[in-house]
Amino acid sequence: MMVHMAEHSGQPGNIDDYISTFPPDVQSRLEQVRRAMHRAVPAAGEAISYRIPTLTLDDRSLVYFAGWKDHLSVYPVPAGDEAFQEEVARYHTGKGTLHFPYQDPIPYDLIERLAGLLAEQRAAASS
Repeated sequence: MMVHMAEHSGQPGNIDDYISTFPPDVQSRLEQVRRAMHRAVPAAGEAISYRIPTLTLDDRSLVYFAGWKDHLSVYPVPAGDEAFQEEVARYHTGKGTLHFPYQDPIPYDLIERLAGLLAEQRAAASS
């Protein structure tokens, strides 16, 4: 059974609190995911939603990320062109979820593009 490592400490107050509950090597990966998402969406805010880190845009949840025992996850997966869909296919494990195993290099550039696509799609839907 995969256990969400922060579950045992209750609701974290913020993303820093959440990340601090993990071992140093996982903390580093989660911080890099956070930075990649902010590079793509500089105006994003931060929150904890469903007990996991969330980037927000216009006070609405945009993208979530979470650390687990053996991987980190990013949700949701935006629609993208065929090349993007092919690139995320190896990480797609369920409806709207990407899993990145810790044993493999984390594709931070892909995570950055994912966050950017979500922001673009939000903007297009709002106009």
